[in-house]
Amino acid sequence: MAHDPYIQTRLKCLLERWQTQRMVGYPQLQPGPTNRISDVRGVKVGHVTLNEGDIQTGVSAIVPSDDNLFINPLRAGAAVLNGFAKPIGLTQLDELGILQTPILLGNTFSVGRLFTAAVQYTVSQNPEAGREMATVNPLVLECNDGFLNDQQAFAVTESMAIDAITCAKSDFERGSVGAGRGMSCFGLKGGIGTSSRYIPQLNATLGVLVLANFGRLQALRLDGLAIGPWVESALSEIAAQRDAGSIIIIMATDAPLSSRQLKRVAKRAGAGLGRLGSYWGHGSGDIGVAFSTASEAANDLDDSHLEELLCAAAEGCEFAVLDALLQASAVKGFRDHSRSALSDVLDHLAATIL
Repeated sequence: MAHDPYIQTRLKCLLERWQTQRMVGYPQLQPGPTNRISDVRGVKVGHVTLNEGDIQTGVSAIVPSDDNLFINPLRAGAAVLNGFAKPIGLTQLDELGILQTPILLGNTFSVGRLFTAAVQYTVSQNPEAGREMATVNPLVLECNDGFLNDQQAFAVTESMAIDAITCAKSDFERGSVGAGRGMSCFGLKGGIGTSSRYIPQLNATLGVLVLANFGRLQALRLDGLAIGPWVESALSEIAAQRDAGSIIIIMATDAPLSSRQLKRVAKRAGAGLGRLGSYWGHGSGDIGVAFSTASEAANDLDDSHLEELLCAAAEGCEFAVLDALLQASAVKGFRDHSRSALSDVLDHLAATIL
């Protein structure tokens, strides 16, 4: 493959574009103003990051609105592409089709504390929750960052999670931050990535945020090119990564969708993952969640107009993962394990091949 003139030409074109424009990929749909999930009005994201030797982890919060979500929940839907995962809150979300709390992302061993933090945050707003009022259904999602982070340190606390919620903003960091600090993706440094797509036919926006921690390096595809073998050759040392470890995909839209329609939108994240070379491997928990910020009073979009949102979900997921890979910085952590940044590898390949 390496000596195929067609493949070599495609590789050179990809690297030349990276070198001159610092871009990978050709979006077919129009990005929103900042190309972030926060292009959906009201959506904010907060991080707390831990960077302390063997402790390379954190927590990220997606805050869908400034409203009290326990009193004014949002319609939501979820799609479990591969259930090798330890989430909290998905069963009730799937049953009732509503989101009652900010969404918390963390490592696998932090799920219990993140659940407690979400309950504490809700009780602070609603003192009778679980007493005169109903109990709350927090949504907590995780990926395994155990290659770069010592999960047995249980370093993430409830107060960190609440801080991530309260510090959330529209102009948030990406890459090796928050819950993404210790994540790996295609044998490289993964983490937090985002994108958005504007659908003029609907005057609607769909935003995506991912916690990317999945994929085999040999399978990585950029611009449809199987670039994994070249990336592998550029790295002097690399620890193998199976298509495992998980990815969480959060989608927000201001289009008035029902929970059934949001479930359909969330499912299309799988198409975006496939374009990058993932096949949802045995040990990967791949979960998509979509919510709508539209008023309950708005008429649901007719299914006949759903096509562009489904397309946007697939492309938005693909480019959010690319954003995570390109924004991430290299990290060295637990037991001296390390992951390289894709941007550094592409720079090396460009210097070597062009």
